[in-house]
Amino acid sequence: MAIELFPDITRSIGIEADRLGVDAYIVGGVVRDYFLQRPCTDIDIVCVSQGNEGGEVHIGIELAHAASRALGGSKVSVFKNFGTASFRLHDLELEFVGARRESYSHDSRKPIVENGTLEDDQRRRDFTVNALAVCINADRYGELVDPFGGIRDLDAGILRTPLDPDITFSDDPLRMMRAVRFASQLGFRIADDTFEAIARNAHRLEIVSAERITAELNKIMLSPTPSLGLKLMHKCGLMALVLPEISALAGVETVDGRGHKDIFYHTMQVLDNVSPLNTDKALWLRWAALLHDIGKPGVKRYIAGQGWTFHGHEARGARMVKKIFRRLRLPLGPEMKYVEKLVMLHMRPIVLSEDEVTDSAVRRLLFEAGDDIDDLMTLCNADITSKNPDKVRRHRANFELVKRKLVELEERDRIRNFQPPVSGLDIMQTFGIGPCHEIGIIKDAIKDAILDGQIPNERDAAWQMMLRLAKDLGLEPASPDKR
Repeated sequence: MAIELFPDITRSIGIEADRLGVDAYIVGGVVRDYFLQRPCTDIDIVCVSQGNEGGEVHIGIELAHAASRALGGSKVSVFKNFGTASFRLHDLELEFVGARRESYSHDSRKPIVENGTLEDDQRRRDFTVNALAVCINADRYGELVDPFGGIRDLDAGILRTPLDPDITFSDDPLRMMRAVRFASQLGFRIADDTFEAIARNAHRLEIVSAERITAELNKIMLSPTPSLGLKLMHKCGLMALVLPEISALAGVETVDGRGHKDIFYHTMQVLDNVSPLNTDKALWLRWAALLHDIGKPGVKRYIAGQGWTFHGHEARGARMVKKIFRRLRLPLGPEMKYVEKLVMLHMRPIVLSEDEVTDSAVRRLLFEAGDDIDDLMTLCNADITSKNPDKVRRHRANFELVKRKLVELEERDRIRNFQPPVSGLDIMQTFGIGPCHEIGIIKDAIKDAILDGQIPNERDAAWQMMLRLAKDLGLEPASPDKR
């Protein structure tokens, strides 16, 4: 039975390939995803000159131009150095390239490329499930070419390399991250010999740029159960190279017969707990979950009669976030600030739920979290992972009380993202002064009074307090009241 992949498009391309004397094949992820019934928006087409032993660099570019004309004239982007060309058609990206073989030098993952056969091209692929090809020429339309058992591995849910995995991973070490990423995204198992080769070659990841590593890492983070991939990274040694701060969380130390929980596996559970949330900040919420306890190893202490403590780990962890983001080439703007904030505040709702829930403490939490309060509460709820069911029920009951209090105070006091009703400019104009220390004293005192519920979050009350405070500081109005 013929395999029909986007037949309205591929049959037209096949006609143009026949006209040019080119054998054309759909290869890689689009074929894999066809069998897995997953959506795909990228179509890769490999071209081989008919009757020739090897392909020619330019034939992919020629076929791209011909296919574009046949399918409506979309603009073709040409990359002559790589022998590739591509164009968009509706929601699809089509890329064309001549078949090739690759060889590598030890200190670079950039291959030396030569013309090759279709099998050469399939052999250079990372995994057997990505080495499948389907012919689109008219006389062989829909014929599957599977020299390395990719269908067998798809059926078994296994990732393995077409060639010796030590060669595959040493040649292009990024493939090790891709193995973990595919295992996490697809729920596949990495074949034992392939996984052992990753462990042997993990150190080779050092020649890969941080940007390429992080692109794969973010795809792992966004997979349905990100802990699957991260645990594999930890087990094979990739985590120690990419995120040593996370590897440092693993293990349990015992003193006087008392041990703490394994922070690494706790972190994995918290990360999975937040993963069902699908918002525009989903990736960064997951990063906050991954990093929320990274400060613990540095502050861990054992106190006789009390047990293990991690006092101040949230502040220490928040200070570590920027260094990690910079090293991994993650964005240093609002995304990083968001993660820093959630790491810094992640203990606050939990502490509130254990103590008396005062209006003042909840107002301060609302003020500091701002628009991220809902995500913070999601993270904190995910952080309740005790194996003691009574303790979990107690925490969750108190946690619900905090959440109700947050809603009540936000509706009543409008604290989220509030700015004190009296500004620094108001103070300077009223008392005829320039920027000075006294302005900060007055603004902070008004802010604290509102957060502590001593005065309402209203301009009149804040203005009267400003006048009283200014008088105590020896300031006199320079002009009539400017309210």
